Amino acid sequence: MATLAESFLADLEDLSEDEPEQESEQSEEEAAGDDGMDDIEALNFDDLSAVAKLTSETRYRDVLQRVRAAVEEASTSGADNGERRTAGPLEEDPTYKLLVECNRLAVDIDNEIAVVHNFIRDKYRPKFPELESLVHHPLDYARVVQRIGNEMDLTLINLDDMLPAATVMVVTVTATTTSGKPLDDEALGRVMAGCNMAVQLDEDKRTILHFVESKMNRVAPNLSAVVGTEIAAKLMGVAGGLLALSRMPACNVQVLGAKRKTLAGFSSTTAQPHQGFISGCAIMAQTPPSLRSKAARLIAAKSTLLARKDAYGEDPTGNYGSEMRAEVIRKIEKWQEPPPAKQVKPLPAPDAEAKKRRGGRRLRKMKERYGLTDVRKAANRMMFNQAEEEWVDGDDVIGLGILGKEGSGRLRIVASQQKQKLSAKQQKKFKARSYGSSGATSGLSSSLAFTPVQGIELENPSARLGMDLDTKDGTQSYFSQFGGFRSVKK
Repeated sequence: MATLAESFLADLEDLSEDEPEQESEQSEEEAAGDDGMDDIEALNFDDLSAVAKLTSETRYRDVLQRVRAAVEEASTSGADNGERRTAGPLEEDPTYKLLVECNRLAVDIDNEIAVVHNFIRDKYRPKFPELESLVHHPLDYARVVQRIGNEMDLTLINLDDMLPAATVMVVTVTATTTSGKPLDDEALGRVMAGCNMAVQLDEDKRTILHFVESKMNRVAPNLSAVVGTEIAAKLMGVAGGLLALSRMPACNVQVLGAKRKTLAGFSSTTAQPHQGFISGCAIMAQTPPSLRSKAARLIAAKSTLLARKDAYGEDPTGNYGSEMRAEVIRKIEKWQEPPPAKQVKPLPAPDAEAKKRRGGRRLRKMKERYGLTDVRKAANRMMFNQAEEEWVDGDDVIGLGILGKEGSGRLRIVASQQKQKLSAKQQKKFKARSYGSSGATSGLSSSLAFTPVQGIELENPSARLGMDLDTKDGTQSYFSQFGGFRSVKK
């Protein structure tokens, strides 16, 4: 077996053999890192054309040229020349194809403006580092930088037409204490080139949007009738086309174009969420603030239906969209109506004449049958400061009230017997049973019967009880002790 010292020496030899491999791996990683740094350094971030390449693309120039030609043609021949879209698939319409390309280019222009803004901000930071935290919008920042230039005294610069008064005051005060220094001519030239490109991109985007808005009445007449051509163009541009917009659910259409607002420390309680492009339409501007969220859901739902109708060319005239707009306005006006006043119902006029009450022998008999007797009335009464007598009926204890008490006001209470009037059928049965004892089944019964006509009459009880079963009623024939089986003769 190897000793402890020999095992330690073997481990040291293994470590010495692994070190060259680790050094070679580190050298390869450093070489790869150097290559990456060389690639990054090869990009010239001082050159604006190396950062912003959209304006140099052929697609950008081609689409802008076609848009400007269409705008000039429309201006010379009249507004839209009264043309209407023909019914049919939307993909075959050349105007729609141009609008889709314009929408895609508008999105690319927005991304390019963000890239140019970052370029301007990086190059202008040595001059005024605090400006980027005071002016957040890329285009406003580019215009402010373009007007300030290399001027250190901002009191000589008029910024009232670009920024709000409060922002202008903050920018002016901050410029007096800034740590920035003037830029050299080369750096200032790059900054001004970036500002000019951002402004030009914004102008091109406005030209494209103006063209799209002018053609929306032809491509999507129903959708434009409800939300307007401007909002319809924005919705179609963000969604990626009218067909893509028609496939969206209404909840997604409602939030298209929504942006998170930076309130800079202010309360967000009054801020209304989910405000997209639809919140800027004319119908929403006429709606009270308390109903705008509900109205936005309604308009988004109707916009989805109208986009589907326009996408497949079902109504090129736009009459359906006009009817839908009138319906939306009517619903919003209905929401604003106050609830109906609660009407106080007057009490009915009292009757001057006494109501007719039911009378007659039948009512008197019913009262006698169900009325309280004198005994029951006395049992229900109790005398003051005297215990009533009680009697036990099983588990129940029944009180007797003032029955048998002194001071009840009556010497004797007699229980009256109630008589019930029997029907003719019951009287017949009762009479048959009451005549003598011949109806009994006992062996001691006699055949004598006492009748009111002949007095004592001798008869056969078996013959009387064994009458034909057909002459008896159903109860007597089936349940009588004399009933038996019948034999039917064929």
